[in-house]
Amino acid sequence: MKHVDAIAEFYHTQLPDAELKNNILQAPCPFCAAQAAGGPGRLVVVLNPQSFFHGYFRCLNRCVPGGFPLHFARLRALNMMTVPGYDPDREYDSARLEFPVKNINGDIRNFTSRMTDEQYDAFQRFGVSREVLAEMQIGYNGRYLVYPYIEDDGNCYVARCIHPDRPEDTFWFGDEQFAAGRNMVFNRGEIDRCENGTLIIVENENNLLTLKQLGLPGIAVPSASSLEQLEAAALLWLNTVFLWIDHSSDSERAARILATNLGFKARLVRWPAHTEKNYSLVQLAVDQQKNFQATAFRLINEARAFSPFSSAEKEFIQFHDRLAHQSGEGYRTMLSGFSLLDEALDGIHGINILGGTPKSGKSCFFIQVATEMARRKIPVIYYDFENGRQKIYQRTLCRLARLSAEQIQRNMLTAEEIQRLQAAKEELRLMLPWFKVVTDRKLTPQLMRRHIDFLRHETKNHYTLVVIDSLHKLPFKDFSERRTGIDAWLRQLEAIRDELNVSFLVISELSRGKDDMYDLQPHLGSFKGTGDIEYSADNAMVLVPAWDPFDSNPLDRRFNSLWLVASRENSPGKIADYRLDYPYWGFEEKREVESISRTV
Repeated sequence: MKHVDAIAEFYHTQLPDAELKNNILQAPCPFCAAQAAGGPGRLVVVLNPQSFFHGYFRCLNRCVPGGFPLHFARLRALNMMTVPGYDPDREYDSARLEFPVKNINGDIRNFTSRMTDEQYDAFQRFGVSREVLAEMQIGYNGRYLVYPYIEDDGNCYVARCIHPDRPEDTFWFGDEQFAAGRNMVFNRGEIDRCENGTLIIVENENNLLTLKQLGLPGIAVPSASSLEQLEAAALLWLNTVFLWIDHSSDSERAARILATNLGFKARLVRWPAHTEKNYSLVQLAVDQQKNFQATAFRLINEARAFSPFSSAEKEFIQFHDRLAHQSGEGYRTMLSGFSLLDEALDGIHGINILGGTPKSGKSCFFIQVATEMARRKIPVIYYDFENGRQKIYQRTLCRLARLSAEQIQRNMLTAEEIQRLQAAKEELRLMLPWFKVVTDRKLTPQLMRRHIDFLRHETKNHYTLVVIDSLHKLPFKDFSERRTGIDAWLRQLEAIRDELNVSFLVISELSRGKDDMYDLQPHLGSFKGTGDIEYSADNAMVLVPAWDPFDSNPLDRRFNSLWLVASRENSPGKIADYRLDYPYWGFEEKREVESISRTV
């Protein structure tokens, strides 16, 4: 059964003298006949059902702005019930903007009359004719080109003035408060004219002029930031929206934000491979000259529908690459240096959160893990909000040299101890390119990402360990927002883990229970100030002191028990006991020691 093309039938009915050739319908323009005694121009209509512009009409004399069937019907005052695609129940925006009392229509006419041959020649260099400039009412005030922002009511209240030789030199002419109070769109009326059809969105007015020269419908925004702020609701009744932005990272990011809001109707026009940065439609028109039209239509036809999801091919490649990395040597070297801990967790991967009572040795434990990994040339970023950079380095030096802080500070060492200290200093110096301590209390997730990228580039390593000491000291806006702030940080750590393949060691405080005491039996509910640890942590651990704080036994007899209380991949339970290696700021791992009664 032959498919009935309602749009083609509509135009054939309205234009009985039309001729169809190569999917283009041509007829005497009914709008020119109504406006000019010199005879009508030619009206052309795209009638290719496979084209995104099927049903788009325009007059070659540019007597009226082009559009799709609903716009055609309104221009001719037709019965809208006879127009394909008309929806009598469609609710348009009833809250129309209140326009200023005074317009600048007279100024715009004055500016258009002041265009000079020099200005026309400048536009001609990228293929824009005088007819297009007249249609778009481009003017000149003697120093600046004037681009009028015509509103839905047909009036202009503000125009953007751009220096022809310095595009960055711009200002708004007219009611500046009107421009400041809304997201300005050049050729805004095109949105309504393209109802049920297709529209192209570009940044910068001159880029739009090149498309208008080709007879294509479009609008422009002044910059990439304006593109990002463009409301999807304004484009609700369009079927397809092409986003053809400049070739820059800011523009691409803004286009993706808008495309995500638009959904399936958005299509991104992609620049060819090896296109130079900041390339634009104007530059393409200059470079292509007579081939510009063919190139532009080819790129539009090649544009793919935007999807917020990665392609299946990209997903498989990423999965395959990560699988290869996990079976590689780098993945297997992500070990803490404590064999029982590595056995229990299968190495240091994902988000590992460690809770413990105050002064239980959490920082000391993670400093040892972090520096041991850095010694094996694994890049480590240690975000410290507890101890300070000097103290971290000093404790590491004590452990490496097997000397107490007091011995080092007094500088009363034997020849053998001096030799050990010098060797430890050299080892610390060689370790520091892989071990970065950050104490910036203005840390943000974006800054953390940049730190990780930089250290990876610097060390040429695919994996990174990030230590956070501690979760409750991470910056957030207000103390009253502490709970939500911590949970928000956990969400960010999850994203960084997944996007950048980063391993985390995170210190958390524990909550006090009944009688202001800490729980004797570690569990997930022991963690303080957040309920999201159970969802975010790949491994949640608790370090429990197995010693009496009032015991007079030597400090090197103190043991801590490390418990895995929750894990995505591993079985919870006791991991090991750790003896304080006093006074060298380290721990020794033991499979089991005799339990000692304690009071916390």
